[in-house]
Amino acid sequence: MGFVLDLLRLVYPPRCLACNSEVAQDGMLCGPCRRDTPFISGLACDMCGVPLPGSDDVAVHCDDCQKICRPWERGRAVFGYSGQARRMILAYKHADRPELGWSFAPWLARSLADILTPDTILVPVPIHPLRLIKRKYNQSAILTNVMARQFGLRALPDALRRTRPTPPLEGLNRVQRFDLLDGAIAHNPTAATALNGADVVLIDDVMTTGATLAACADVLAGIGAKRVCVGVLARVALDT
Repeated sequence: MGFVLDLLRLVYPPRCLACNSEVAQDGMLCGPCRRDTPFISGLACDMCGVPLPGSDDVAVHCDDCQKICRPWERGRAVFGYSGQARRMILAYKHADRPELGWSFAPWLARSLADILTPDTILVPVPIHPLRLIKRKYNQSAILTNVMARQFGLRALPDALRRTRPTPPLEGLNRVQRFDLLDGAIAHNPTAATALNGADVVLIDDVMTTGATLAACADVLAGIGAKRVCVGVLARVALDT
C-alpha cells in the first residue's frame, strides 16, 4: 500500500490549494499564497470573528456586534475575505471545486476549538433547492459533514431549509439583507427533537452583515436550541 501511495504522489504530486503549484503535502498553501491569505490570529471579535486591534485576553466585541443584537452567543472566522482567501472561496462556491471543503474544514475546526464540545451539533446554512440544482452542492453542508467526520461530531445537514429563493445578497446594505431574509428560513420538522436543548454551531462560508446567520439562529432558538454559535470561513470587514 505504501508503494502505491508513493507512486500516486509521484504521478499526482500535492498541489497548492490556490495556485496549483507543487507543495509538500495535500491540503496546503504554497509560501506566497499563504502570505496572501489573511488568516485571522490575535484579537478578534468574540461574536463574529472579525480581527480587532489590540491584544486583550478577555472577550471583546466589535462595533457592529455592540450595535446589533446577534441571536447567537459566540462566533469565529478563519480568515478575512480578501486576497487568496476570497479567490479560494469563490472557486469553492462557483468553480465546481467542492474538494476544497476537505482542506477548509480543519482550519474552521481549529478556529472553533474553544467552542466545540463532544455534544455540539453542526448545522449548515441551507441553500434553496433551485440554487442547489445550479451549483450541484451546498458548500456549507460539505464543510459541516467533513468537520463531523474528521472530528467525531454530529451533523444535521438538512436541519434547516430555505422556504423561498432569494437573490444574491452582494451589493445590498444591512437593512436590505435582513429584510430579504425575513421568513426565508425554516426548520425541518424531523430535526426538531434533536435540536431542542442542543448546543449548535451554524456553519457558513462567508459572513458579511450576519443577516443569513441571524435568520438561521432565530429559527434554531425558536425550536429550543440551548446555545447557538457560528463558524465561518471568512469574515467581511465592513467600514460601516
